[in-house]
Amino acid sequence: MREILQERARATRRSLLEAAAFLFAQQGYAGTSVNDISARSGRTSGSVYFHYASKEGIAQAVVREGFATWPSLVPRYDDPSVPPLERLVALSHDIARALAEDSLTRAGARLWAERHTINADLPDPFVLWTTAVTRLLAQARAGGCLAAGVRPAATARTLVRAFYGFCTLTEALEGSHALTARVSDWWQLTLPALQRDPRAGQAPTRPAAASPPTDDRPPPHALPLGAPATGERKRTARTTEHVTNCPERQ
Repeated sequence: MREILQERARATRRSLLEAAAFLFAQQGYAGTSVNDISARSGRTSGSVYFHYASKEGIAQAVVREGFATWPSLVPRYDDPSVPPLERLVALSHDIARALAEDSLTRAGARLWAERHTINADLPDPFVLWTTAVTRLLAQARAGGCLAAGVRPAATARTLVRAFYGFCTLTEALEGSHALTARVSDWWQLTLPALQRDPRAGQAPTRPAAASPPTDDRPPPHALPLGAPATGERKRTARTTEHVTNCPERQ
């Protein structure tokens, strides 16, 4: 009986979280009430307060849950046979898809942008992502792929912040559907500054699984967020345009 009650409680919390995420992403924090969350989830307002204590509490949970999916993407790009910069680009496309299509991630991003209107401390969503990028850049340096003078930790902080700002502004100006194509544009500009010898080959600006984007073509279907690695991980992590300036690829 205890296990049944615990499972029901988990299901209730999940339904409340998903309802809140949808509403926060669509309406923002100020535009969403506990009654709205209750109505969308099909649960009572008392249930909301029982599981999350306050609207601030559920906002904190949405941010934690939304951005917690990013580190879960990283293991799909741990294959040492794929150059680190290729894995970095492929990871960024998955994050862009999450920002465009996953309601929890979108809600977390909007709540983070509105954090000064929320009477609660929201978790920093960028720490684990920056750590993952630092690791990939350090691997690229160890493999002789990184340009001289590029410091992995400092560069990772700049890349994460610039990338997030780029995605946010792209969505504001063009809509979330434009993100995947514009991320390729971003890497075409950014990646040569990271490569040891960008003249040696074309930059990997998009995953191989994605069709070359055009302005009138819808973005490729998103991979399930946080899905485990499969036999196709190598194909997903590789790119159509390979880095050829790494010693291991020469």
